[in-house]
Amino acid sequence: MLDNQKYNNDNEVTTDYDYIICGAGCAGISLLLRILKEPKLQDKSILIIDSDLKQNNDRTWCFWEDKIGFFDHLVFHKWSTLNLYTDKNNLKLNISPFSYKMIRSIDFYSYAKHIIAKHKNISWKQANLSDAGSLNDTAYIMADGLRITAKYVFNSIMLDDTKLKFKHDKCYKLLQHFKGWLIETKQPIFNHSEATFMDFRVSQDKGAAFVYVLPISSTRALVEYTFFNKYVLNQSSYDELLENYLEIHLRLNRSDYFKIETEFGVIPMTNHQFNANTGNVINIGTNGGWTKPSSGFTFQFIQKNSDVLVAKLKLDKRPVLEKNLKIAKYNFYDSTLLNILYYNKLGASEIFFNLFLKNKSRVILQFLDNETTLFEDIKIMNTVKLGIFLPSAIKQLVKSVLKNLI
Repeated sequence: MLDNQKYNNDNEVTTDYDYIICGAGCAGISLLLRILKEPKLQDKSILIIDSDLKQNNDRTWCFWEDKIGFFDHLVFHKWSTLNLYTDKNNLKLNISPFSYKMIRSIDFYSYAKHIIAKHKNISWKQANLSDAGSLNDTAYIMADGLRITAKYVFNSIMLDDTKLKFKHDKCYKLLQHFKGWLIETKQPIFNHSEATFMDFRVSQDKGAAFVYVLPISSTRALVEYTFFNKYVLNQSSYDELLENYLEIHLRLNRSDYFKIETEFGVIPMTNHQFNANTGNVINIGTNGGWTKPSSGFTFQFIQKNSDVLVAKLKLDKRPVLEKNLKIAKYNFYDSTLLNILYYNKLGASEIFFNLFLKNKSRVILQFLDNETTLFEDIKIMNTVKLGIFLPSAIKQLVKSVLKNLI
Protein backbone atom coordinates (compact mmCIF):
# COMPACT_ATOMS: atom_id res chain seq x y z
CA MET A 1 0.00 0.00 0.00
CA LEU A 2 1.30 3.45 -0.86
CA ASP A 3 2.17 5.72 2.05
CA ASN A 4 -0.37 8.36 1.13
CA GLN A 5 -3.24 6.08 0.22
CA LYS A 6 -6.27 6.42 2.48
CA TYR A 7 -9.51 4.50 2.79
CA ASN A 8 -13.00 5.91 3.10
CA ASN A 9 -15.91 4.25 4.85
CA ASP A 10 -16.55 2.00 1.87
CA ASN A 11 -12.92 0.81 1.90
CA GLU A 12 -12.24 2.55 -1.40
CA VAL A 13 -8.74 3.92 -1.89
CA THR A 14 -8.54 7.71 -1.99
CA THR A 15 -5.58 9.82 -3.05
CA ASP A 16 -4.06 13.21 -2.40
CA TYR A 17 -5.13 14.54 -5.81
CA ASP A 18 -7.19 13.48 -8.77
CA TYR A 19 -4.36 14.37 -11.16
CA ILE A 20 -0.70 15.29 -10.79
CA ILE A 21 0.99 17.04 -13.70
CA CYS A 22 4.78 16.80 -13.62
CA GLY A 23 6.39 19.59 -15.59
CA ALA A 24 4.97 23.08 -16.10
CA GLY A 25 6.23 23.40 -19.65
CA CYS A 26 4.31 23.32 -22.90
CA ALA A 27 2.88 19.81 -22.47
CA GLY A 28 1.90 20.09 -18.83
CA ILE A 29 0.29 23.53 -19.13
CA SER A 30 -1.48 22.69 -22.41
CA LEU A 31 -3.07 19.66 -20.76
CA LEU A 32 -3.95 21.52 -17.55
CA LEU A 33 -5.67 24.43 -19.30
CA ARG A 34 -7.75 22.06 -21.41
CA ILE A 35 -8.83 20.20 -18.27
CA LEU A 36 -9.89 23.50 -16.70
CA LYS A 37 -11.97 24.38 -19.75
CA GLU A 38 -13.91 21.12 -19.58
CA PRO A 39 -16.95 21.58 -17.25
CA LYS A 40 -16.96 17.93 -16.19
CA LEU A 41 -13.33 18.16 -15.03
CA GLN A 42 -13.13 21.64 -13.54
CA ASP A 43 -13.61 20.46 -9.96
CA LYS A 44 -10.79 17.90 -10.08
CA SER A 45 -8.02 18.44 -7.56
CA ILE A 46 -4.77 18.90 -9.46
CA LEU A 47 -1.15 19.33 -8.42
CA ILE A 48 1.35 20.71 -10.92
CA ILE A 49 5.01 20.48 -10.01
CA ASP A 50 8.17 21.80 -11.63
CA SER A 51 11.67 22.61 -10.41
CA ASP A 52 11.38 26.05 -12.03
CA LEU A 53 8.88 28.82 -11.26
CA LYS A 54 8.62 29.75 -14.96
CA GLN A 55 9.31 33.45 -14.60
CA ASN A 56 11.47 33.93 -17.72
CA ASN A 57 10.96 33.84 -21.47
CA ASP A 58 13.00 30.65 -21.95
CA ARG A 59 11.32 29.37 -25.13
CA THR A 60 9.64 30.61 -28.26
CA TRP A 61 7.21 28.23 -29.93
CA CYS A 62 6.49 28.61 -33.64
CA PHE A 63 3.98 26.49 -35.52
CA TRP A 64 1.53 26.70 -38.40
CA GLU A 65 -2.23 26.62 -38.17
CA ASP A 66 -5.10 27.11 -40.62
CA LYS A 67 -7.69 28.03 -37.99
CA ILE A 68 -8.12 29.82 -34.69
CA GLY A 69 -6.25 27.66 -32.21
CA PHE A 70 -6.58 26.99 -28.50
CA PHE A 71 -3.82 29.50 -27.73
CA ASP A 72 -4.57 32.00 -30.48
CA HIS A 73 -5.04 34.80 -27.95
CA LEU A 74 -1.39 34.34 -26.95
CA VAL A 75 0.03 34.57 -30.48
CA PHE A 76 2.67 37.29 -30.38
CA HIS A 77 3.21 37.53 -34.14
CA LYS A 78 2.35 35.58 -37.28
CA TRP A 79 3.42 35.37 -40.90
CA SER A 80 1.71 34.19 -44.09
CA THR A 81 4.90 34.25 -46.21
CA LEU A 82 7.95 32.09 -45.48
CA ASN A 83 11.35 32.12 -47.17
CA LEU A 84 13.57 29.10 -47.65
CA TYR A 85 17.20 29.51 -48.76
CA THR A 86 19.97 27.21 -49.95
CA ASP A 87 23.37 28.06 -51.43
CA LYS A 88 21.93 27.86 -54.93
CA ASN A 89 18.24 28.72 -54.66
CA ASN A 90 15.57 30.42 -52.64
CA LEU A 91 11.82 29.98 -52.37
CA LYS A 92 9.15 32.41 -51.26
CA LEU A 93 6.26 30.39 -49.91
CA ASN A 94 2.72 31.64 -49.61
CA ILE A 95 1.42 29.24 -46.99
CA SER A 96 -2.25 30.26 -47.11
CA PRO A 97 -4.61 29.08 -45.63
CA PHE A 98 -1.99 28.52 -42.92
CA SER A 99 -0.33 31.14 -40.77
CA TYR A 100 3.04 30.65 -39.11
CA LYS A 101 2.48 31.68 -35.50
CA MET A 102 4.78 32.62 -32.64
CA ILE A 103 4.03 32.26 -28.92
CA ARG A 104 6.46 33.51 -26.29
CA SER A 105 6.79 31.20 -23.30
CA ILE A 106 6.58 34.05 -20.78
CA ASP A 107 3.12 34.95 -22.11
CA PHE A 108 2.18 31.28 -21.99
CA TYR A 109 3.35 30.87 -18.37
CA SER A 110 1.80 34.15 -17.22
CA TYR A 111 -1.57 33.26 -18.72
CA ALA A 112 -1.46 29.80 -17.10
CA LYS A 113 -0.70 31.30 -13.68
CA HIS A 114 -3.56 33.77 -14.12
CA ILE A 115 -6.01 30.93 -14.83
CA ILE A 116 -4.63 28.72 -12.04
CA ALA A 117 -5.11 31.54 -9.52
CA LYS A 118 -8.86 31.40 -10.19
CA HIS A 119 -9.10 27.73 -9.17
CA LYS A 120 -8.68 26.81 -5.49
CA ASN A 121 -8.49 23.13 -6.47
CA ILE A 122 -5.20 23.65 -8.34
CA SER A 123 -1.87 23.67 -6.47
CA TRP A 124 1.55 24.58 -7.88
CA LYS A 125 4.60 23.12 -6.12
CA GLN A 126 8.24 23.90 -6.86
CA ALA A 127 10.03 20.58 -6.44
CA ASN A 128 12.35 18.09 -8.10
CA LEU A 129 10.75 14.89 -9.39
CA SER A 130 12.79 11.77 -8.63
CA ASP A 131 10.34 8.97 -9.34
CA ALA A 132 6.87 8.21 -10.68
CA GLY A 133 5.08 4.90 -10.48
CA SER A 134 1.79 3.08 -10.46
CA LEU A 135 0.24 0.50 -8.16
CA ASN A 136 -3.15 -1.06 -8.74
CA ASP A 137 -5.47 1.80 -9.74
CA THR A 138 -3.43 4.71 -8.39
CA ALA A 139 -0.25 6.54 -9.30
CA TYR A 140 2.39 8.23 -7.19
CA ILE A 141 5.38 10.52 -7.45
CA MET A 142 8.41 11.20 -5.30
CA ALA A 143 9.18 14.92 -5.18
CA ASP A 144 11.83 16.31 -2.83
CA GLY A 145 11.49 13.17 -0.71
CA LEU A 146 7.72 13.36 -0.40
CA ARG A 147 5.43 10.67 -1.79
CA ILE A 148 2.25 12.11 -3.30
CA THR A 149 -0.56 10.06 -4.84
CA ALA A 150 -3.19 10.65 -7.50
CA LYS A 151 -5.61 8.80 -9.73
CA TYR A 152 -3.40 9.72 -12.71
CA VAL A 153 0.05 11.22 -13.03
CA PHE A 154 0.80 13.03 -16.30
CA ASN A 155 4.58 13.23 -16.61
CA SER A 156 6.59 15.29 -19.09
CA ILE A 157 9.85 14.97 -17.13
CA MET A 158 12.27 12.33 -18.38
CA LEU A 159 13.47 10.29 -15.40
CA ASP A 160 16.79 8.48 -15.14
CA ASP A 161 15.43 5.02 -16.03
CA THR A 162 13.92 6.41 -19.24
CA LYS A 163 17.20 8.14 -20.10
CA LEU A 164 19.05 4.86 -19.51
CA LYS A 165 16.73 2.87 -21.78
CA PHE A 166 17.05 5.56 -24.44
CA LYS A 167 20.86 5.51 -24.16
CA HIS A 168 21.09 1.76 -24.77
CA ASP A 169 18.36 1.47 -27.40
CA LYS A 170 19.73 0.66 -30.86
CA CYS A 171 17.78 3.35 -32.66
CA TYR A 172 18.57 6.47 -34.62
CA LYS A 173 19.50 9.26 -32.24
CA LEU A 174 19.85 12.80 -33.53
CA LEU A 175 19.43 16.05 -31.65
CA GLN A 176 17.78 19.24 -32.73
CA HIS A 177 19.69 21.85 -30.76
CA PHE A 178 19.44 25.58 -31.16
CA LYS A 179 20.43 28.91 -29.76
CA GLY A 180 18.49 32.05 -30.53
CA TRP A 181 18.96 35.76 -29.98
CA LEU A 182 16.16 38.27 -29.93
CA ILE A 183 17.90 41.33 -31.35
CA GLU A 184 17.04 44.99 -31.79
CA THR A 185 18.70 46.83 -34.68
CA LYS A 186 19.50 50.54 -34.80
CA GLN A 187 18.08 50.84 -38.31
CA PRO A 188 14.88 49.26 -39.75
CA ILE A 189 16.02 46.29 -41.83
CA PHE A 190 13.34 43.60 -41.37
CA ASN A 191 10.12 42.92 -43.25
CA HIS A 192 7.93 41.77 -40.36
CA SER A 193 5.33 40.28 -42.74
CA GLU A 194 7.78 37.58 -43.89
CA ALA A 195 9.83 35.03 -41.94
CA THR A 196 12.85 32.97 -42.90
CA PHE A 197 11.72 29.42 -42.26
CA MET A 198 15.01 27.70 -43.09
CA ASP A 199 18.22 29.31 -44.29
CA PHE A 200 20.70 26.60 -45.24
CA ARG A 201 23.33 29.09 -46.47
CA VAL A 202 25.53 28.15 -43.53
CA SER A 203 28.20 25.50 -43.09
CA GLN A 204 26.95 21.92 -43.10
CA ASP A 205 30.27 20.54 -41.83
CA LYS A 206 28.87 19.70 -38.39
CA GLY A 207 25.69 18.17 -39.81
CA ALA A 208 22.46 19.68 -41.06
CA ALA A 209 22.33 23.32 -40.00
CA PHE A 210 20.00 26.22 -40.78
CA VAL A 211 18.85 29.53 -39.37
CA TYR A 212 15.41 30.94 -38.60
CA VAL A 213 14.87 34.68 -38.88
CA LEU A 214 11.55 35.67 -37.34
CA PRO A 215 10.94 39.45 -37.55
CA ILE A 216 8.35 40.94 -35.21
CA SER A 217 8.96 44.54 -36.26
CA SER A 218 11.19 46.44 -38.69
CA THR A 219 13.93 46.57 -36.05
CA ARG A 220 13.39 43.43 -33.98
CA ALA A 221 13.73 39.72 -34.82
CA LEU A 222 14.44 36.35 -33.28
CA VAL A 223 17.45 34.82 -35.05
CA GLU A 224 17.94 31.15 -34.21
CA TYR A 225 20.79 28.87 -35.28
CA THR A 226 19.64 25.24 -35.44
CA PHE A 227 21.38 21.90 -35.94
CA PHE A 228 20.18 18.38 -36.73
CA ASN A 229 23.14 16.24 -35.64
CA LYS A 230 24.51 14.07 -32.82
CA TYR A 231 26.33 16.48 -30.52
CA VAL A 232 25.56 19.73 -28.74
CA LEU A 233 28.13 22.53 -29.10
CA ASN A 234 29.54 24.74 -26.40
CA GLN A 235 27.69 28.02 -25.93
CA SER A 236 30.47 30.20 -27.33
CA SER A 237 30.36 28.27 -30.61
CA TYR A 238 26.67 29.10 -31.12
CA ASP A 239 27.43 32.74 -30.32
CA GLU A 240 30.18 32.87 -32.92
CA LEU A 241 27.95 31.23 -35.54
CA LEU A 242 25.11 33.67 -34.84
CA GLU A 243 27.46 36.66 -35.08
CA ASN A 244 28.82 35.38 -38.39
CA TYR A 245 25.33 34.83 -39.79
CA LEU A 246 24.20 38.33 -38.84
CA GLU A 247 27.29 39.84 -40.42
CA ILE A 248 27.30 37.81 -43.64
CA HIS A 249 23.60 37.43 -44.43
CA LEU A 250 21.98 40.38 -42.68
CA ARG A 251 24.99 42.71 -43.02
CA LEU A 252 24.90 43.62 -39.36
CA ASN A 253 28.11 44.46 -37.55
CA ARG A 254 28.23 43.94 -33.80
CA SER A 255 27.62 47.65 -33.24
CA ASP A 256 24.45 47.61 -35.39
CA TYR A 257 22.30 45.65 -32.92
CA PHE A 258 21.98 44.59 -29.32
CA LYS A 259 20.66 41.38 -27.74
CA ILE A 260 17.43 41.55 -25.76
CA GLU A 261 16.97 37.87 -24.89
CA THR A 262 18.72 34.54 -25.41
CA GLU A 263 17.20 31.09 -25.59
CA PHE A 264 18.67 27.62 -25.94
CA GLY A 265 17.15 24.18 -26.31
CA VAL A 266 17.79 20.53 -27.17
CA ILE A 267 15.10 18.23 -28.60
CA PRO A 268 15.64 14.52 -29.38
CA MET A 269 14.99 13.41 -32.96
CA THR A 270 14.73 9.65 -32.69
CA ASN A 271 12.67 6.60 -33.60
CA HIS A 272 13.08 5.31 -30.04
CA GLN A 273 9.67 4.18 -28.80
CA PHE A 274 9.03 6.11 -25.62
CA ASN A 275 6.61 4.47 -23.19
CA ALA A 276 3.20 6.11 -23.53
CA ASN A 277 2.23 4.99 -20.04
CA THR A 278 3.11 2.73 -17.15
CA GLY A 279 -0.13 1.89 -15.39
CA ASN A 280 -1.67 5.18 -14.32
CA VAL A 281 1.45 7.20 -15.06
CA ILE A 282 0.78 8.78 -18.45
CA ASN A 283 3.83 10.20 -20.20
CA ILE A 284 3.27 13.40 -22.16
CA GLY A 285 5.30 15.76 -24.36
CA THR A 286 8.66 14.55 -25.60
CA ASN A 287 8.71 12.07 -22.70
CA GLY A 288 5.60 10.45 -24.18
CA GLY A 289 6.93 10.38 -27.73
CA TRP A 290 4.97 13.45 -28.85
CA THR A 291 7.93 15.03 -30.69
CA LYS A 292 7.99 14.35 -34.41
CA PRO A 293 11.10 12.17 -34.86
CA SER A 294 12.29 13.53 -38.21
CA SER A 295 11.90 17.26 -37.52
CA GLY A 296 11.67 17.90 -33.78
CA PHE A 297 8.32 19.67 -34.18
CA THR A 298 6.38 19.27 -30.94
CA PHE A 299 3.97 22.13 -30.19
CA GLN A 300 1.06 21.08 -32.39
CA PHE A 301 1.40 17.41 -31.50
CA ILE A 302 1.09 18.41 -27.86
CA GLN A 303 -2.13 20.28 -28.66
CA LYS A 304 -3.70 17.42 -30.61
CA ASN A 305 -2.74 14.75 -28.10
CA SER A 306 -3.89 16.87 -25.15
CA ASP A 307 -7.31 17.14 -26.81
CA VAL A 308 -7.49 13.35 -27.02
CA LEU A 309 -6.52 12.81 -23.37
CA VAL A 310 -9.04 15.35 -22.08
CA ALA A 311 -11.80 13.86 -24.22
CA LYS A 312 -11.11 10.48 -22.58
CA LEU A 313 -10.98 11.93 -19.07
CA LYS A 314 -14.33 13.58 -19.72
CA LEU A 315 -15.82 10.16 -20.49
CA ASP A 316 -14.04 8.61 -17.48
CA LYS A 317 -11.89 6.48 -19.79
CA ARG A 318 -8.19 5.77 -19.36
CA PRO A 319 -6.34 8.76 -20.85
CA VAL A 320 -4.01 6.93 -23.20
CA LEU A 321 -3.31 7.36 -26.91
CA GLU A 322 -4.27 4.34 -28.95
CA LYS A 323 -1.89 3.06 -31.60
CA ASN A 324 -3.36 2.94 -35.09
CA LEU A 325 -2.39 2.63 -38.74
CA LYS A 326 -2.02 6.38 -39.14
CA ILE A 327 0.57 6.53 -36.36
CA ALA A 328 2.37 3.50 -37.80
CA LYS A 329 2.44 5.14 -41.23
CA TYR A 330 4.11 8.30 -40.03
CA ASN A 331 6.51 6.38 -37.77
CA PHE A 332 7.62 4.56 -40.90
CA TYR A 333 8.08 7.84 -42.82
CA ASP A 334 9.99 9.38 -39.92
CA SER A 335 12.31 6.39 -39.52
CA THR A 336 13.07 6.50 -43.25
CA LEU A 337 13.99 10.19 -43.15
CA LEU A 338 15.98 9.71 -39.94
CA ASN A 339 17.99 6.96 -41.62
CA ILE A 340 18.86 9.35 -44.46
CA LEU A 341 19.78 12.21 -42.12
CA TYR A 342 21.66 10.00 -39.66
CA TYR A 343 23.94 8.55 -42.34
CA ASN A 344 24.02 11.82 -44.31
CA LYS A 345 22.80 10.10 -47.49
CA LEU A 346 21.26 13.36 -48.66
CA GLY A 347 21.57 16.86 -47.27
CA ALA A 348 18.66 18.28 -45.29
CA SER A 349 18.77 21.41 -47.44
CA GLU A 350 18.10 19.42 -50.61
CA ILE A 351 15.38 17.33 -48.95
CA PHE A 352 13.35 20.23 -47.56
CA PHE A 353 13.94 22.53 -50.53
CA ASN A 354 12.71 19.93 -53.02
CA LEU A 355 9.71 19.01 -50.88
CA PHE A 356 8.50 22.62 -50.95
CA LEU A 357 9.61 23.26 -54.53
CA LYS A 358 7.75 20.30 -56.05
CA ASN A 359 4.64 20.27 -53.87
CA LYS A 360 2.07 22.74 -52.64
CA SER A 361 3.18 24.39 -49.40
CA ARG A 362 -0.16 23.53 -47.81
CA VAL A 363 0.34 19.82 -48.49
CA ILE A 364 3.90 19.74 -47.11
CA LEU A 365 2.84 21.52 -43.94
CA GLN A 366 0.03 19.00 -43.52
CA PHE A 367 2.54 16.21 -44.17
CA LEU A 368 4.84 17.57 -41.44
CA ASP A 369 1.78 17.67 -39.15
CA ASN A 370 0.94 14.00 -39.93
CA GLU A 371 -2.30 15.05 -41.61
CA THR A 372 -2.03 14.00 -45.27
CA THR A 373 -3.98 11.32 -47.08
CA LEU A 374 -2.30 8.25 -48.56
CA PHE A 375 -2.91 9.68 -52.04
CA GLU A 376 -1.10 12.89 -51.05
CA ASP A 377 1.71 10.84 -49.51
CA ILE A 378 2.21 8.99 -52.79
CA LYS A 379 2.36 12.26 -54.72
CA ILE A 380 4.98 13.57 -52.28
CA MET A 381 7.02 10.37 -52.60
CA ASN A 382 7.12 10.85 -56.35
CA THR A 383 8.98 14.15 -55.86
CA VAL A 384 11.87 12.80 -53.75
CA LYS A 385 15.00 11.00 -54.94
CA LEU A 386 13.76 7.42 -55.03
CA GLY A 387 17.29 6.07 -55.47
CA ILE A 388 18.04 7.29 -51.95
CA PHE A 389 14.66 7.11 -50.24
CA LEU A 390 13.55 3.69 -51.52
CA PRO A 391 16.48 1.63 -50.08
CA SER A 392 16.10 3.44 -46.74
CA ALA A 393 12.35 2.82 -46.78
CA ILE A 394 12.82 -0.89 -47.49
CA LYS A 395 15.36 -1.14 -44.68
CA GLN A 396 12.93 0.45 -42.19
CA LEU A 397 10.10 -1.78 -43.38
CA VAL A 398 12.20 -4.93 -42.89
CA LYS A 399 13.29 -3.77 -39.43
CA SER A 400 9.69 -3.10 -38.46
CA VAL A 401 8.51 -6.52 -39.62
CA LEU A 402 11.37 -8.31 -37.82
CA LYS A 403 10.70 -6.34 -34.63
CA ASN A 404 7.04 -7.40 -34.66
CA LEU A 405 7.95 -11.04 -35.27
CA ILE A 406 10.46 -11.26 -32.42
